Amino acid sequence: MKPPVLLYACPTVDQEDWVAALTAAWPGIDLRLWPATGDKAEIEYAFVWKQPAGILSDLPNLKVIFSLGAGVDHVLTDTTLPDHIPLVRMVDPTLVTGMVEFVVMRVLHYHRCMPDYEAQQRAGMWKQLPQLLPSERRVGILGLGELGAACARALAGFGFDVAGWSRTAKDLPGVRGFAGAEQLDAFLAQADILVCLLPLTDQTRGILNRRTLSALPKGAYLINAARGGHLVEDDLVPLLDAGHLAGATLDVFAVEPLPAAHPFWTHPKITVVPHAAALTHPGTASRIVAANIDRHRRGEPLHNVVDRARGY
Repeated sequence: MKPPVLLYACPTVDQEDWVAALTAAWPGIDLRLWPATGDKAEIEYAFVWKQPAGILSDLPNLKVIFSLGAGVDHVLTDTTLPDHIPLVRMVDPTLVTGMVEFVVMRVLHYHRCMPDYEAQQRAGMWKQLPQLLPSERRVGILGLGELGAACARALAGFGFDVAGWSRTAKDLPGVRGFAGAEQLDAFLAQADILVCLLPLTDQTRGILNRRTLSALPKGAYLINAARGGHLVEDDLVPLLDAGHLAGATLDVFAVEPLPAAHPFWTHPKITVVPHAAALTHPGTASRIVAANIDRHRRGEPLHNVVDRARGY
């Protein structure tokens, strides 16, 4: 059997490491680097991240589309995408581990009063602050998929009072469950630290807005490591300035890179991270893609196929 023909179309990602990893994962693979596609009729598989609209619909023998990231909203924004071709999201244990590390780090940062201690250092002030027990700190996880569930379990392991919200009910040991639109406000009302790890769909776009963020307890913190489209950006700063929210960590934004003049850069209560909470590792992810291609070529079911109707 001839080696597979794979189109790499990730124009915003440095391709050098990915080319090395993909060729190592499948020696002999025919790897085409967009826009140098060669004969488009030969391309069977595509590996994409924020690909230009229309380039996949122009491949007559495309069989599977692989997303470089855990989310696929960047793929589905292309309205010309062929409906019949399976779309596979990235599920990589190293991606999950990275997200758990990031979320735990930021939750602990807020839980242990580090913003206040950093402010005291700048003021030359030596003062110990009251410290809550983890069981006295309520952490809410918006989204209990692969990433959200892993973060919820990790935080519960630290002894935090963890609750999770999802579209449909989920049962996770040590995590109080909320589900559906009718339980969203009750979930928000008990989240001292809110972590957004939802997929971006038509239903979740703009879910972090003035109304929902106002439903959080006064002094709550926000951590958004999902997608920039979840947050209505103009609604955040007024709630921070009014003191309803104590701080926010933002890893994702409506426009990336974040424009130089954007107010988030300089706001004292906002931590800006350049979409780096959990990076896809070329070495491990390439092996996962190669194994899935191998399954497809043997006629076996693909792993982690996206339900286009749900968007994840």
